[in-house]
Amino acid sequence: MGRMAHRPRPENIQLGPLAVRLPAEHPDTVARERLAAGEPADDVARDLPASSLAWAVLAEAALADAPVTAYAYARTGYHRGLDALRKAGWRGAGEIPADHLTNQGFLRALLALAEAAAAIGEADEAARCREFLSGSGTTEPTIAALRA
Repeated sequence: MGRMAHRPRPENIQLGPLAVRLPAEHPDTVARERLAAGEPADDVARDLPASSLAWAVLAEAALADAPVTAYAYARTGYHRGLDALRKAGWRGAGEIPADHLTNQGFLRALLALAEAAAAIGEADEAARCREFLSGSGTTEPTIAALRA
């Protein structure tokens, strides 16, 4: 029988896809440390462009006064996070636990994207983002609380 074909990520037949947790080596780990030390988010994003957390922080800061800018930052963080989730075995469905630190940057970028999309009149995209957040096993208030 030759080489084994690529095996999909295991699933629990009754419960569906397993929860995904980004690895500790993800750039968000270093980004979190640098942001906590008081480094500006734009410096962190420039040095760690794969960090969803850095982009999410930039988006959150821009939401009130510059929603188009917030949208661009949030979309960048969202896409960087999708890339990382897929690399970690996520296949488009299943829980992305908010209590796992390296997942939080992606989830914050997703919430910021929903908010920025709503602010610029992209109601359909805002709804899709909110549905995605809910389908990830979390809530908007849970993710918004991570901003503090």
